[in-house]
Amino acid sequence: MGLFSFIENIELIQAILLTLGLLFLLAEIFIPGFGIAGITGIILFIVGIIMTANTFIEALVMFLILLLILAVVIMIVVRSASKGKLSKTLILNDSLSKEKGFSGVEDMKIFEGKKGIALTVLRPAGIGMFDGVRLDVVAGGSFIEEGTKIEIAEVEGRRIVVQKIEGDVE
Repeated sequence: MGLFSFIENIELIQAILLTLGLLFLLAEIFIPGFGIAGITGIILFIVGIIMTANTFIEALVMFLILLLILAVVIMIVVRSASKGKLSKTLILNDSLSKEKGFSGVEDMKIFEGKKGIALTVLRPAGIGMFDGVRLDVVAGGSFIEEGTKIEIAEVEGRRIVVQKIEGDVE
């Protein structure tokens, strides 16, 4: 009876339980969820250890060995995921840039300089109508009454800054 006598006690069912436990714990790394795969893997590990080990010391040694194996396997998988072939399938290497025709927000620059009417009171945010298009706008200066003639002074992404104008709307 040595420290590693549990190796002689491992039968097919215990080997299957321990292997499935390892696989479920590895799956937990890549499957987003509530930890069902990880909890299942831990339970399979515990059942496999209880069925195999004769003493508490054997169970502890088995647990430490399985923990070491799991750590090595996780290191290999993480390294492969970041630098190996696995990284080519898991990591998006293309960037979605304006040069390639992608935009994260609508380009509202086309409205810059347009004149319209405030549909709601702007204190400072509200709604304006420009060439038949309703837009969420922000008053650049002070409070603007409903029905007031406004002009788009500045566009920063989705933020449209307007100012009060005098005269007719074109």
